[in-house]
Amino acid sequence: MELNFNAIFKKELEGGFSALCVELGVASQGETVEEAKSNLQEAVELYLESAEDLGILIFQNLS
Repeated sequence: MELNFNAIFKKELEGGFSALCVELGVASQGETVEEAKSNLQEAVELYLESAEDLGILIFQNLS
């Protein structure tokens, strides 16, 4: 199953970039946009796995 979420990237004054998954409120950062994106993807995956393990998110096969 593929899920798509929106992300906002912001260049930080101290250097690097922050990234926020708008729908889930999950954030991460990286030295480059690509690194911030990769780190955010990992953080979102871990968030979804944890939510499923805790029973607060249930995935259904809709096909």
